[in-house]
Amino acid sequence: MIHATASATAELVSCAILTPAEVIKQNAQMVDSTRQGNMNATLQTISKFRSNPLGLWRGYTALAGRNLPFTAIQFPLFERLKQWMKQVREKSGKGRGTLLENGLITAASAGLAGGVAAVITTPVDVVKTRIMLMAAENASRQKPDRKSVVRSLKDGEEGLVDAMGHVVRKKSSRKSSLQIGREVVMEQGIKGLWRGGALRALWSMFGSGLYLGTYESGRLYFARRRIQLNENDLL
Repeated sequence: MIHATASATAELVSCAILTPAEVIKQNAQMVDSTRQGNMNATLQTISKFRSNPLGLWRGYTALAGRNLPFTAIQFPLFERLKQWMKQVREKSGKGRGTLLENGLITAASAGLAGGVAAVITTPVDVVKTRIMLMAAENASRQKPDRKSVVRSLKDGEEGLVDAMGHVVRKKSSRKSSLQIGREVVMEQGIKGLWRGGALRALWSMFGSGLYLGTYESGRLYFARRRIQLNENDLL
Protein backbone atom coordinates (compact mmCIF):
# COMPACT_ATOMS: atom_id res chain seq x y z
CA MET A 1 0.00 0.00 0.00
CA ILE A 2 2.85 2.37 0.88
CA HIS A 3 4.67 1.62 -2.39
CA ALA A 4 1.47 2.04 -4.40
CA THR A 5 0.73 5.41 -2.78
CA ALA A 6 4.31 6.61 -3.22
CA SER A 7 4.46 5.58 -6.89
CA ALA A 8 1.07 7.15 -7.63
CA THR A 9 2.12 10.44 -6.01
CA ALA A 10 5.40 10.46 -7.90
CA GLU A 11 3.56 9.75 -11.16
CA LEU A 12 1.16 12.65 -10.61
CA VAL A 13 4.05 15.05 -9.97
CA SER A 14 5.89 13.68 -13.00
CA CYS A 15 2.85 14.21 -15.22
CA ALA A 16 2.56 17.83 -14.05
CA ILE A 17 6.13 18.40 -15.25
CA LEU A 18 5.82 16.40 -18.47
CA THR A 19 2.46 17.74 -19.68
CA PRO A 20 3.75 21.11 -21.03
CA ALA A 21 6.56 19.32 -22.87
CA GLU A 22 4.08 16.85 -24.37
CA VAL A 23 1.73 19.63 -25.46
CA ILE A 24 4.53 21.62 -27.11
CA LYS A 25 6.06 18.54 -28.74
CA GLN A 26 2.84 17.23 -30.26
CA ASN A 27 1.69 20.63 -31.50
CA ALA A 28 5.14 21.44 -32.91
CA GLN A 29 4.92 18.26 -34.98
CA MET A 30 1.74 19.60 -36.59
CA VAL A 31 3.19 22.99 -37.59
CA ASP A 32 3.28 23.72 -41.32
CA SER A 33 6.72 25.26 -41.73
CA THR A 34 6.02 26.31 -45.34
CA ARG A 35 3.33 28.72 -44.17
CA GLN A 36 5.05 30.01 -41.05
CA GLY A 37 8.36 31.09 -42.57
CA ASN A 38 11.71 30.22 -41.04
CA MET A 39 10.58 30.45 -37.41
CA ASN A 40 11.35 27.37 -35.34
CA ALA A 41 8.32 25.05 -34.93
CA THR A 42 8.78 24.87 -31.16
CA LEU A 43 8.89 28.68 -30.85
CA GLN A 44 5.80 28.96 -33.04
CA THR A 45 3.95 26.58 -30.75
CA ILE A 46 5.05 28.34 -27.57
CA SER A 47 3.93 31.69 -28.99
CA LYS A 48 0.38 30.37 -29.23
CA PHE A 49 0.28 30.02 -25.45
CA ARG A 50 1.43 33.54 -24.57
CA SER A 51 -2.13 34.69 -23.97
CA ASN A 52 -3.02 31.57 -21.98
CA PRO A 53 0.02 29.85 -20.39
CA LEU A 54 -2.20 27.53 -18.38
CA GLY A 55 -3.21 25.94 -21.68
CA LEU A 56 0.14 24.12 -21.55
CA TRP A 57 -1.38 21.90 -18.87
CA ARG A 58 -4.39 21.05 -21.01
CA GLY A 59 -4.43 17.27 -21.03
CA TYR A 60 -2.84 16.76 -17.61
CA THR A 61 -5.73 14.62 -16.39
CA ALA A 62 -5.62 12.54 -19.57
CA LEU A 63 -1.85 12.05 -19.26
CA ALA A 64 -2.16 11.07 -15.60
CA GLY A 65 -5.14 8.88 -16.48
CA ARG A 66 -2.95 7.05 -18.98
CA ASN A 67 0.27 6.79 -16.95
CA LEU A 68 -1.29 5.73 -13.65
CA PRO A 69 -3.03 2.62 -15.03
CA PHE A 70 0.02 1.93 -17.24
CA THR A 71 2.26 1.88 -14.17
CA ALA A 72 -0.30 -0.08 -12.14
CA ILE A 73 -0.43 -2.76 -14.85
CA GLN A 74 3.21 -2.84 -15.87
CA PHE A 75 5.08 -3.18 -12.58
CA PRO A 76 3.03 -5.91 -10.86
CA LEU A 77 3.05 -7.88 -14.13
CA PHE A 78 6.78 -7.24 -14.54
CA GLU A 79 7.56 -8.56 -11.05
CA ARG A 80 5.36 -11.62 -11.55
CA LEU A 81 6.91 -12.48 -14.93
CA LYS A 82 10.44 -12.00 -13.60
CA GLN A 83 9.76 -14.29 -10.66
CA TRP A 84 8.17 -16.91 -12.93
CA MET A 85 11.06 -16.86 -15.41
CA LYS A 86 13.61 -17.30 -12.63
CA GLN A 87 11.64 -20.22 -11.18
CA VAL A 88 11.47 -21.90 -14.59
CA ARG A 89 15.24 -21.54 -15.02
CA GLU A 90 15.91 -22.93 -11.54
CA LYS A 91 13.56 -25.92 -11.96
CA SER A 92 15.14 -26.81 -15.29
CA GLY A 93 18.60 -26.63 -13.72
CA LYS A 94 19.71 -23.91 -16.13
CA GLY A 95 19.72 -21.05 -13.64
CA ARG A 96 23.19 -19.71 -12.96
CA GLY A 97 22.40 -16.36 -11.38
CA THR A 98 24.92 -14.58 -13.58
CA LEU A 99 24.79 -10.88 -14.31
CA LEU A 100 23.89 -11.52 -17.96
CA GLU A 101 21.13 -13.98 -17.06
CA ASN A 102 19.50 -11.60 -14.58
CA GLY A 103 19.72 -8.74 -17.07
CA LEU A 104 18.10 -10.78 -19.85
CA ILE A 105 15.32 -12.07 -17.60
CA THR A 106 14.58 -8.55 -16.38
CA ALA A 107 14.61 -7.15 -19.92
CA ALA A 108 12.29 -9.87 -21.23
CA SER A 109 9.79 -9.60 -18.36
CA ALA A 110 9.84 -5.78 -18.44
CA GLY A 111 9.37 -5.75 -22.21
CA LEU A 112 6.38 -8.11 -22.10
CA ALA A 113 4.78 -6.23 -19.22
CA GLY A 114 5.32 -2.89 -20.94
CA GLY A 115 3.82 -4.16 -24.19
CA VAL A 116 0.68 -5.49 -22.49
CA ALA A 117 0.24 -2.29 -20.48
CA ALA A 118 0.71 -0.18 -23.62
CA VAL A 119 -2.01 -2.02 -25.54
CA ILE A 120 -4.50 -1.83 -22.67
CA THR A 121 -3.97 1.91 -22.14
CA THR A 122 -3.92 2.89 -25.84
CA PRO A 123 -7.50 4.33 -25.79
CA VAL A 124 -6.50 6.74 -23.04
CA ASP A 125 -3.41 7.73 -25.05
CA VAL A 126 -5.54 8.42 -28.14
CA VAL A 127 -7.83 10.71 -26.15
CA LYS A 128 -4.85 12.37 -24.46
CA THR A 129 -3.25 13.14 -27.81
CA ARG A 130 -6.43 14.75 -29.15
CA ILE A 131 -6.81 16.90 -26.07
CA MET A 132 -3.24 18.15 -26.32
CA LEU A 133 -3.55 18.90 -30.03
CA MET A 134 -6.65 20.96 -29.30
CA ALA A 135 -4.80 22.93 -26.60
CA ALA A 136 -2.79 25.14 -28.97
CA GLU A 137 -5.82 25.78 -31.16
CA ASN A 138 -7.90 26.89 -28.18
CA ALA A 139 -5.07 28.96 -26.73
CA SER A 140 -4.44 30.82 -29.98
CA ARG A 141 -8.10 31.81 -30.20
CA GLN A 142 -7.96 33.63 -26.87
CA LYS A 143 -6.88 37.26 -27.25
CA PRO A 144 -6.15 39.27 -24.13
CA ASP A 145 -6.06 42.55 -26.08
CA ARG A 146 -8.53 44.85 -24.31
CA LYS A 147 -9.47 46.70 -27.51
CA SER A 148 -10.38 43.52 -29.35
CA VAL A 149 -12.45 42.39 -26.35
CA VAL A 150 -14.38 45.66 -26.19
CA ARG A 151 -14.91 45.62 -29.95
CA SER A 152 -16.29 42.10 -29.88
CA LEU A 153 -18.70 43.00 -27.09
CA LYS A 154 -19.88 46.10 -28.95
CA ASP A 155 -20.53 44.00 -32.03
CA GLY A 156 -23.07 42.05 -30.06
CA GLU A 157 -21.05 39.09 -28.84
CA GLU A 158 -22.45 38.02 -25.49
CA GLY A 159 -20.04 37.13 -22.76
CA LEU A 160 -18.06 38.18 -19.71
CA VAL A 161 -14.49 39.35 -19.48
CA ASP A 162 -12.35 37.35 -17.07
CA ALA A 163 -9.38 38.52 -15.03
CA MET A 164 -7.00 37.94 -17.94
CA GLY A 165 -9.11 40.02 -20.32
CA HIS A 166 -10.53 37.06 -22.23
CA VAL A 167 -14.09 36.83 -23.41
CA VAL A 168 -15.86 34.02 -21.59
CA ARG A 169 -18.40 32.62 -23.98
CA LYS A 170 -21.57 30.95 -22.88
CA LYS A 171 -20.82 27.90 -24.98
CA SER A 172 -17.39 26.55 -24.13
CA SER A 173 -15.39 24.83 -26.88
CA ARG A 174 -13.63 22.60 -24.37
CA LYS A 175 -14.61 18.97 -24.40
CA SER A 176 -14.24 16.33 -21.75
CA SER A 177 -12.22 13.16 -22.24
CA LEU A 178 -15.45 11.17 -22.46
CA GLN A 179 -16.82 13.42 -25.19
CA ILE A 180 -13.63 13.12 -27.22
CA GLY A 181 -13.64 9.36 -26.80
CA ARG A 182 -17.20 9.23 -28.12
CA GLU A 183 -16.20 11.35 -31.11
CA VAL A 184 -13.39 8.93 -31.95
CA VAL A 185 -15.81 5.99 -31.81
CA MET A 186 -18.35 7.81 -34.00
CA GLU A 187 -15.70 8.75 -36.58
CA GLN A 188 -13.62 5.59 -36.69
CA GLY A 189 -15.47 2.96 -34.68
CA ILE A 190 -14.16 1.10 -31.63
CA LYS A 191 -10.95 0.28 -33.52
CA GLY A 192 -10.17 3.99 -33.60
CA LEU A 193 -9.46 3.92 -29.88
CA TRP A 194 -6.65 1.44 -30.51
CA ARG A 195 -5.04 3.22 -33.45
CA GLY A 196 -1.28 3.07 -33.04
CA GLY A 197 -1.58 0.39 -30.38
CA ALA A 198 0.79 -2.05 -32.11
CA LEU A 199 3.49 0.58 -32.61
CA ARG A 200 3.03 1.78 -29.04
CA ALA A 201 3.34 -1.78 -27.74
CA LEU A 202 6.56 -2.38 -29.69
CA TRP A 203 8.04 0.91 -28.52
CA SER A 204 7.09 0.20 -24.90
CA MET A 205 8.52 -3.32 -25.09
CA PHE A 206 11.83 -1.99 -26.40
CA GLY A 207 11.96 0.97 -24.02
CA SER A 208 10.92 -0.92 -20.90
CA GLY A 209 13.19 -3.87 -21.63
CA LEU A 210 16.22 -1.68 -22.31
CA TYR A 211 15.59 0.63 -19.35
CA LEU A 212 14.84 -1.95 -16.65
CA GLY A 213 17.24 -4.53 -18.06
CA THR A 214 20.12 -2.04 -17.94
CA TYR A 215 19.04 -0.80 -14.52
CA GLU A 216 18.91 -4.31 -13.02
CA SER A 217 22.27 -5.28 -14.54
CA GLY A 218 23.89 -2.13 -13.22
CA ARG A 219 22.35 -2.56 -9.77
CA LEU A 220 23.56 -6.14 -9.45
CA TYR A 221 27.02 -5.29 -10.77
CA PHE A 222 27.62 -2.51 -8.26
CA ALA A 223 26.12 -4.55 -5.41
CA ARG A 224 28.43 -7.48 -6.12
CA ARG A 225 31.35 -5.14 -6.63
CA ARG A 226 30.76 -3.58 -3.22
CA ILE A 227 30.63 -7.02 -1.56
CA GLN A 228 33.94 -7.98 -3.18
CA LEU A 229 35.58 -4.76 -2.01
CA ASN A 230 34.32 -5.33 1.55
CA GLU A 231 35.67 -8.88 1.53
CA ASN A 232 39.05 -7.68 0.29
CA ASP A 233 39.17 -5.09 3.08
CA LEU A 234 38.54 -7.80 5.67
CA LEU A 235 41.38 -9.86 4.32
